[in-house]
Amino acid sequence: MNFYEEEPQFRALLKELLDEEFFEYADRELLDFGEKCANEIDQRARFTDREGQPKLIKFDAYGDDISEVWVNDGYRKTVEDSYKTGIVGYVHKEIPELGRRGNYLYSYAQGYLLSQTEPGFYCPVTLTMATAYLLDQYASAEIKAKYLPHVLSTGETTLYEGATFLTERQGGSDVGANVVQALQTADGYRIYGEKYFASNAGMCGVAMVLARKEGASSGTKGLTLFAVPWKREDGKLNGIKIRRLKDKLGVKAVPSAEVEFEGAEAYVVGDPAKGFYYMMEALNLSRVCNTVASLGIMRRAYREAREYATKRDAFGKKLSDFPMIKDSLANMAVKLEIETRTVFKYLPLFEKVMRNEPEVTEEEVILNRLYIALLKKETAEQAVHFAHEAIEMHGGNGYIEDFVTPRLLRDAQVLTVWEGTANILGLEVLRLIEKFGAGELFLQEMNERIAGMNGAYPEQVRDGIAQLEKLLVSLQTASLDHKTFHSKRVAELMAKIFESVNALEYGASKDKRAEKVMEVYIDEAWKSQYVFRSTMKSVDYFKEIVHLSEMAKSF
Repeated sequence: MNFYEEEPQFRALLKELLDEEFFEYADRELLDFGEKCANEIDQRARFTDREGQPKLIKFDAYGDDISEVWVNDGYRKTVEDSYKTGIVGYVHKEIPELGRRGNYLYSYAQGYLLSQTEPGFYCPVTLTMATAYLLDQYASAEIKAKYLPHVLSTGETTLYEGATFLTERQGGSDVGANVVQALQTADGYRIYGEKYFASNAGMCGVAMVLARKEGASSGTKGLTLFAVPWKREDGKLNGIKIRRLKDKLGVKAVPSAEVEFEGAEAYVVGDPAKGFYYMMEALNLSRVCNTVASLGIMRRAYREAREYATKRDAFGKKLSDFPMIKDSLANMAVKLEIETRTVFKYLPLFEKVMRNEPEVTEEEVILNRLYIALLKKETAEQAVHFAHEAIEMHGGNGYIEDFVTPRLLRDAQVLTVWEGTANILGLEVLRLIEKFGAGELFLQEMNERIAGMNGAYPEQVRDGIAQLEKLLVSLQTASLDHKTFHSKRVAELMAKIFESVNALEYGASKDKRAEKVMEVYIDEAWKSQYVFRSTMKSVDYFKEIVHLSEMAKSF
């Protein structure tokens, strides 16, 4: 079994997006990683979830507080296997075999495979990616030299996983309410206070922490970003204590804790007045990671549902022989394929903005933020839906922990919360529309991309664009309550349009299967669910969409 090899449409997408030399390298590496993810990493993930969850060792034999987090040996092996692939390191440093730096697209392809088996562990990877970004972009040369080589390690030096500690008890999504303090001493800054939901606590080598310097203003403008090592150079804890680990519904592989800082050594990163701005940039990176993790869960849920339906006998037939089952599987397949395509085809824009390339425009920065909010919200909700569908496909078996399906649902649920709930993302979309004209930019780009397309399917999408135009006009004169009430609806319609445009472009590629995928997607997205359909395209196209053996032979 190999998660990468068995998804030829994803391989074809990467071949389309990467240059020939990079694709040959990536294809080879992803084949190896895809096999590990489907086998030994998957076995370790099941053990960690059921029996080998992280544990807090609060005190040593002498009663001293050591706040150590125990993880099982299989988890440590997954740490080694994953970081050695360059899932974090090669975003920022040269790939030896290629003689050039990697990119986010390749890293997110690795994350997509990893999330099919262990989305819980992809959380620490995400935090390490965010830490690497912040250090690389904004840390001083001294701090960068001290920590970045360890954060980017692919096996040549000691690995420091990263973490980003934002959440406080009184704050939550309201980061401006944070009160953790940074006090300046003769030896530098010391951090005091509590972070209430600190993921990768005890496993990270360095954490990026928002704190308020003495005399700083209230709200987000008074927050400074600090790099805080978990241990001091003598190997002892850096004035840090773990009060307890959180007993979470899912993603049990990652230790999330309540952390107390009691004079932790800390180093200012970047402009002290821009801490919140820096962390929000890292949050955008993490939101894309969240999106990729959601796609991974969707893919695994679809795979489990498909495999079960093609093997399970019921009423004298295979489950997959029944029209309703064919409809469910085909619609899952096309939603996954179009959503994955939409995300990965967007990533070059993300790369351009995150690298702050010279030719990046203000419009691209705005669209980047908009697409992140839309895709994070949509994929997180779909991950929960796909996990639910997989459980229902299995019947009673889907509810039994012997199968992976309960874990998929438990792990998926947190993705709607981490990096911003649907309400927060809806408000982000509203802010981008009102302050930066994101609505007009979005409409312009979508209209341009389908300008030369004719026929019934493009017209359905144009009708959706017309609906969005009316909504945006109404928002201009609406009350604040009405604006916030409709913000999520606007985001949902934008996401549907965004994916539909990608579906239309895919269907125009002159590939017969891609055309069928487009037709089923558009039908499901825009047609009324409550009218009698004389044609059942999801059923008629089932074989071509769901069974990909012929496509796989092309690689």
